[in-house]
Amino acid sequence: MDFVDSGFAGGMSWFFILFNGMFFLVFPFTIGLMIFLVIRRSRTFSRNKAQPVLSVEAKVVSKRSDIARRARSHVNDFHYTGTTYYAAFEVESGDRMELELPGDEYGLLVEGDFGKLTFQGTWFKSFDRSR
Repeated sequence: MDFVDSGFAGGMSWFFILFNGMFFLVFPFTIGLMIFLVIRRSRTFSRNKAQPVLSVEAKVVSKRSDIARRARSHVNDFHYTGTTYYAAFEVESGDRMELELPGDEYGLLVEGDFGKLTFQGTWFKSFDRSR
């Protein structure tokens, strides 16, 4: 049987049916995921904004960075798109918290540093080393 005359609405229409089916599955999922991420980020922003700004004595217990990468498909190599920096602090009560911080602050911190940590919710504000 000839492919074009297969009786499936003629020609390459199977491709268009498959494409339309995939489009109507993937497109709503993508839009839904984007809406979910916007809502989640706005909730985090609202929660942090409602928190008081606190300053506590703390110790830097660890540092880490997370490098986001973007692959170029035609070369199959990686190009850096951004780095996110984190530091974990231990407060006087023994509780630990990890906060995202800007790269310039990250570079100034050393594990074992003591000082005054200022934060609001999960937002890092500053860290002033004890003299």
